[in-house]
Amino acid sequence: MVRSKIAPALLLLSLAVCPTATIAGDKPLGVVELFTSQGCSSCPPADAVLADLAEEGDVIALAYHVDYWNYLGWKDTLASPENTARQKAYATTFERKSVYTPQAVLNGRDHVNGASRGHIDTTLSAMERDGRGLVVDVDVAHDDDTLVIDVGEGEGKAHVVLVVFDRENTVPIEAGENDGASYTYVNSVRELQIVGVWKGDAERITLPAMMIDDWVNRNGAILLQRMVNGRAPGAIIGAALIEPSARTD
Repeated sequence: MVRSKIAPALLLLSLAVCPTATIAGDKPLGVVELFTSQGCSSCPPADAVLADLAEEGDVIALAYHVDYWNYLGWKDTLASPENTARQKAYATTFERKSVYTPQAVLNGRDHVNGASRGHIDTTLSAMERDGRGLVVDVDVAHDDDTLVIDVGEGEGKAHVVLVVFDRENTVPIEAGENDGASYTYVNSVRELQIVGVWKGDAERITLPAMMIDDWVNRNGAILLQRMVNGRAPGAIIGAALIEPSARTD
């Protein structure tokens, strides 16, 4: 299940003027959040685009499987009401009256058809040029016991969001619009938690590594995300992938 909450009992927070954590790879160009469904006949091309983005590694690519197409005859095995709620919250941010699949939300600032690789690339590049990309440094490291998040200096306030996702799931579809097909889905979000609030100063957050309960089959990401009217997700201004290579030992 996907959770969206602050977990103060698990959170150890301290200031870090000079971050020292090991960086999990190069700074990503942006964050692509795909809202998709196994029961949507238009979604497989977008799922393939997301898989390519994840493999190339230039962006943080996340798949949120939604549940509102389950009535078509196939219950998405990776969907959750929380994923649907996140997409609906983005609709509030974008002043839309409805949601759709496949929708790709880019840096929390804009959305495009998730099957349009060209549109995704040009929009992210334009955001980077215009200063609407990932402008705050986020570095992540972990060992067997702790997960260390270092956030650099910047302006304003944002939530520090931990996203945990499955690396890969192969699912045979046995009913609905994609009946008879089998697809491999990557980076499917299983959990989302707000683990801190950043207020512009350099900051270090230390969490138990067990917050990602299966490092073998799962990865994680940190999103530094502003909120709209204190409720809806807004611009993502920093992000980092958590991966096995980002170890402190």
